[in-house]
Amino acid sequence: MAKIKVGVQLHPQHCTYDEYAEAVKKTEALGVDSIWNWDHFFPLYGEDTGNNNHFEGWTMLTAIAMLTETVEIGTLVTCNSYRNPALLTHMANTVDHISHGRLILGMGAGWFEKDYDEFGYEFGTAGSRLRDLRESLPIIKERMTKEIPAPVRNPIPIMVGGGGEKVTLKITAEYADLWNGFGPPETWAHKNNVLDNWCAEVGRDPAEIERTVSLSRESDIPDNLDAYAEAGATHFIVGMPVPIEAEYIEQLVAWRDKVNG
Repeated sequence: MAKIKVGVQLHPQHCTYDEYAEAVKKTEALGVDSIWNWDHFFPLYGEDTGNNNHFEGWTMLTAIAMLTETVEIGTLVTCNSYRNPALLTHMANTVDHISHGRLILGMGAGWFEKDYDEFGYEFGTAGSRLRDLRESLPIIKERMTKEIPAPVRNPIPIMVGGGGEKVTLKITAEYADLWNGFGPPETWAHKNNVLDNWCAEVGRDPAEIERTVSLSRESDIPDNLDAYAEAGATHFIVGMPVPIEAEYIEQLVAWRDKVNG
């Protein structure tokens, strides 16, 4: 059985950079396996979201790489629409070297229309954004073979986030090393089975894809952790505001250590 890993997605909103940096350091000190941010241009929740602090994901990810020593790091997940795929690969390789091989390249099709409208990107449709993601991933994988210097962790693992059963999970089966889905446990378990079926369809060993789940602090910790594990999740990632609510991270780490023995 795969060892359980736990992570924290620190939301880069409603805080100063110094507060965020302190949260990163405290989170690593609590013993997690991974630290993530997100790829948006405006806060996703809270009051007055259009006039509150928010920081760009990949720039902040570079800071996270410098502020940490042991955890895997990533953006949960990068919006494919915002950057040329070859450029994104070069960015990822740079952060991979800064972190000495700790980067996971999280990818998604994008969904937050305000980001697109305010920054001048074409929002399109869910279908067009998924088609763009499908086109970008082989470019990223091919570009990764041409990077000089080569990635420290070569190739850099790719995560795909999302639960669309007809397209997103098929793309995951074709290109990803990790998949991230959402609860509740019965929903996550169903999507996980769909992913296994797509792996069989495209000739992929499902064991090659690490299964991750994004947790709700209040509803999943600690009540649903065992159910996700029984369904096949091995990497548990809880979303967290800044300053952090350390008690949830402590519960998650304690549960991991108990399960792993």
